[in-house]
Amino acid sequence: MKRLALAGFAALTTSWLGAQSLLGEPEYIRAEREELALQREAVMAVYQVEAKACWQKFAVNACLSEARSNRRAALELLRQQELILNAQERQWRTEQRNLRLQGKQPENRSTP
Repeated sequence: MKRLALAGFAALTTSWLGAQSLLGEPEYIRAEREELALQREAVMAVYQVEAKACWQKFAVNACLSEARSNRRAALELLRQQELILNAQERQWRTEQRNLRLQGKQPENRSTP
């Protein structure tokens, strides 16, 4: 499970460099959010399978605890990626706001 999450993180960071140059910033952010949602659904599906398999074992609680731990680790990686994406979106919005404000300022600042 941890390998799946690490592979997803590596794929996201590698795709970030190439995809950002091909797509505009808002499209890139939207695409990455969709990818994160798909990865989150995959993590939850794996957890459901692991939890269901735990009920067939003798040490159910230990197995469920390990499944939850795997899920938390994978979701934490996704959360870190989401935080990076949120920071990129905030930076892009700030840049856009600054560009709009620069366009609204008068050219001749000497007049009151």
